[in-house]
Amino acid sequence: MRAGLPAVDMHFAVKACPVPEVISALAAAGASFDVASMGEVLLCLANGATPNRMSFGNVVKSAQDIRMAYALGISLFAADAEEELSKIACNAPGASVYIRMLIGDTEAEWPLSDKSGCTPAMALHLFDKGRALGLRMRGISFHVGSQTRNPDMWIGALDQASSLWKRALSQGHQLDLLNIGGGFPARYGRPITEITPYCERLCALLSERFDPMPKLIAEPGRGLVADAGLIVAEVLLVSRKDEADEHRWVFLNIGKFSGLAETMEEAIRYSILTTKDGAPTGPCVLAGPSCDSADVLYQKNMIDLPLTLAAGDRVLIEETGAYTASYSSVGFNGFPPLKKVIV
Repeated sequence: MRAGLPAVDMHFAVKACPVPEVISALAAAGASFDVASMGEVLLCLANGATPNRMSFGNVVKSAQDIRMAYALGISLFAADAEEELSKIACNAPGASVYIRMLIGDTEAEWPLSDKSGCTPAMALHLFDKGRALGLRMRGISFHVGSQTRNPDMWIGALDQASSLWKRALSQGHQLDLLNIGGGFPARYGRPITEITPYCERLCALLSERFDPMPKLIAEPGRGLVADAGLIVAEVLLVSRKDEADEHRWVFLNIGKFSGLAETMEEAIRYSILTTKDGAPTGPCVLAGPSCDSADVLYQKNMIDLPLTLAAGDRVLIEETGAYTASYSSVGFNGFPPLKKVIV
C-alpha cells in the first residue's frame, strides 16, 4: 500500500481486527489508527500507538468519549451534523475536524452510503458552523464502500469529493486534509488487482483531481488483515428438507451470530476447504448452528461442497482475518465467541 500510495498516512480501521497482537504489529510498522470508541482508543494505547497517530472517525460519539479522547491527546475528529460539531467544540475546544460526505451508491460489493455522512450542501454549512465554534475545519472524508475490487470504481466518489473540495475553497475555507476512507479489497477466492498497482492507479486518480495534493489519510481494514485469518470449523449436520430435494443443507458450528455476519445478503463469499476436497461435489445451503432462522450463510447462491461431507468433518474458512473476531464477541444463543489463536 505504501509503495503505491507513498504520500498517504495509513490509519488502520481498528474495528476490522481489534486483536492486541495485530494492533501491536501495525503500530511497530508505523501505522496510524482509525478509532470508533474509547474501547478502541484504549486498545491502541495499550499496544504501542500514540494519540497523535489516531483519528476518531466515528461521526456518532458521546460527549464523554470526546472529552476523554481529547484529554488523552487525540485532536482529530469526524462529524457530519451540527450537534456533533457542538459536542466537539464543548468537549475538545479548538480540535481539528473533517466532515464526512455522502457519495451515493458505488460499485463496491458492500455499499456504505446512507448511515454516515451528509450532502455536499450540508457539508458546506458545517464548515461555516465549525469555524464559528472555534474548531479547525481541516477537510472532508468519504467511504467508497467495502470490497471495492477495481480502483476505477473510485472515480465517481473522487469526482464528488473534488467538487466539494473546490466549492469549500472558493468560499474561503482553508482545507488541507482529505480522508479517502477504506474500501481496499481482499481476494475471497477471486482475482483482484494486486495491492501496489491498485494503489498506484488510485494515486493517479487523486493527482488528476487535487492540485496541490492535500494531506491524505486512508483507512484500510479488510485489505490489510483479511488474509491473515483462518477459521477452523466443524460440520454439525448434513440434511435434506425432503427426500426429493436436489440440494443439501450443511450446518456448521459457526454462523452469522458467531463471526460470519458479513455473509448477510451474501455480500462476502468466503472460500471454504474441507477434509473431503477432491471428491464429487454438489450444491448445498450453508447455515449456522443457532436457532435463529436468519442464521443462513449462503442460500440464494448455493455453495458446492463434497457429497460425502458429514457431521464431524473439519471445514476451513479462508481469509477471515477481517471483522470475524469482533463480530463473534456476543455469544448469541449460548455459542461461545471465537477462540483466537495467534501464530
